[in-house]
Amino acid sequence: MTNKRYAKSIKFDNDKLLDNNFSELLLSLDNKIHSGEFKVTVYGLGHVGSPIAAAWLRAGASVIGVDKSKLILHNAREGKTHIPEPGVSNAYEKGLHNKKFFVYDDLIKASQDSFLKMICVPVLAADGTAELSAVKNVATAIGKGLKKNDVVTLNPSVPPGTTEDVVIPILQKQSHLTVEEDFYMIYNPERIYEGRAIEDIEERYPGIISGYGKKSLEIGTKIFSLIYKKGIISMSSIKSGETEKLFEGVYRDVNIALSNELAIFSERLGINFWEARHAANSQPFCNIHKPGIGVGGACIPVYPQFILKTAKVLQVDCNLTKYSRLLNNSMPKYCVRQALRLIQPKNIRNSTITLLGLAFRGGVSDTRLSPTYDVIKELQKLKVKEIRIHDPLVKKDNFISNYINTFLFNELSEAIKGADLIMVIADHEEYKKLNNESLKNIALYDGRGIINIDNIILDKYSSIGNIQ
Repeated sequence: MTNKRYAKSIKFDNDKLLDNNFSELLLSLDNKIHSGEFKVTVYGLGHVGSPIAAAWLRAGASVIGVDKSKLILHNAREGKTHIPEPGVSNAYEKGLHNKKFFVYDDLIKASQDSFLKMICVPVLAADGTAELSAVKNVATAIGKGLKKNDVVTLNPSVPPGTTEDVVIPILQKQSHLTVEEDFYMIYNPERIYEGRAIEDIEERYPGIISGYGKKSLEIGTKIFSLIYKKGIISMSSIKSGETEKLFEGVYRDVNIALSNELAIFSERLGINFWEARHAANSQPFCNIHKPGIGVGGACIPVYPQFILKTAKVLQVDCNLTKYSRLLNNSMPKYCVRQALRLIQPKNIRNSTITLLGLAFRGGVSDTRLSPTYDVIKELQKLKVKEIRIHDPLVKKDNFISNYINTFLFNELSEAIKGADLIMVIADHEEYKKLNNESLKNIALYDGRGIINIDNIILDKYSSIGNIQ
C-alpha cells in the first residue's frame, strides 16, 4: 500500500521539477531561437505568413516556410514572394544566403523540425464566412510532428472559440500530448496593413498574445517580444484574443457605414460631404471615416460576419453591426446608379464603361472581395456593351473571364480610350492624377473622392458625397 504522505511528496517534487524545467525553457528561449536550435515554422506564405516569416528572419531566427502552392514554394526557394510586400523578398534572400531560411513541402516534417509552429493559412470563404478546412489540415499535420515543449500559434482572424474548440482537440488527438502540460497553445492575431506589413509587426503595433493557460501565455509573451518592438498586450483568455481582433474590423466597418450614410445624406442635401467632413474632423473627438464605393479585402467585410454568426448562436442582437454590413454591401449598386446619371440619356446598353481599380483598395494587388466584382455584376444586369478594367498592380485575374464583354487592360490610356464613362473604384495614386487632358471629355464618377476637381470639367464629373 502506497504511503499517502510519500505519494504527495513525489507529486510535489515532480511539480517542482516541471516548474524548474519550464523556467529553464523560458531563460533559454532567446539564445536557442537565435542560434537556430529552436526553429520557427510558418504554415502559409501568403498575405499574412510571408511578412511574419520575414519578421522572424530579420530578428535572426531560423525559419521554415511551408505552403500548399508549388509556385509559392518555388519562388520562396529563389528568394522571392508572390506578394508585393516591401521587405519580404529581401528577407528571404538574406535568410537563404545565411542558411536560416528553409522551404518545406512536407508539413509533418516541418513540425518535427521546429519548436514554434505558426498557423497562418487563410480562413476566408468565397461568401465571406469562415472556412476552416486549411486550419484543420495544418493542425493535423502539426499534431503528427508535435514534440514535448513545442509551441503552436494560430494567427488568422477567426470566430471566437476556434482555437479551443477546433485547433487544440486536433493537436491533442494527433500528438497524444496534453496542452499546457506537454505543449503550449497561443492565439496571436495578425495586425497588418498590406503594403507595410513588416513595419506594422516590428514597429507600429504591440502584439496581442493570449494563451490556453498561464504557461502558454508566459512563453508566448517571451517569444513574441523578440519581434514586437512596441511590446505585448497579454489577454486573459484565448477567446478574448480572438474577439479583440474582430472588434478592430467591426469598428472600421461600422464607421465606414456611418460615413457612407452621411455621404448619401449630403448628396440629397446638395452639399459637399468632403468639405463638411474636413471641418467636422477638426474637432478632436470626431473621426468620420472616408466613404467609398465598397468595402473589400479579407478583413473589414469579413470580421462582422464572424461576430454576427456567433451572436446568432448566443441569441444576441448585434443590429448596428448587421446594418452597417448591409449598408456597405449596398454601396456598389448605389454608386453605379449615381455614375450612370452622368451619361444619360445615352442608351446604357450601347455604353463602354471603364472601371479603375480591381484591387480592393489602392496600393495593393489583393483582389479578394473587391467591390469591383460587385460593380461588374450591377453593370451586367443592365447589359452594358463593354466593361473595361484597369489596375496598375493587377496584370491578370482568373475571375474576369467569368464575365461576358469584360476585359482587363494593362495600359491606362487604352482602357480609357473611347469609353463613355470612367468609374474610380480603388484609390491608387495613379488615378489621383487624372485631369482634362487624360480624360478627354469622358464622364468621370469618383467612387473614392480622390480626384482634384480643379483638374476636371465639372459638368462631366461627380463623386460619392459630392454630386455636381
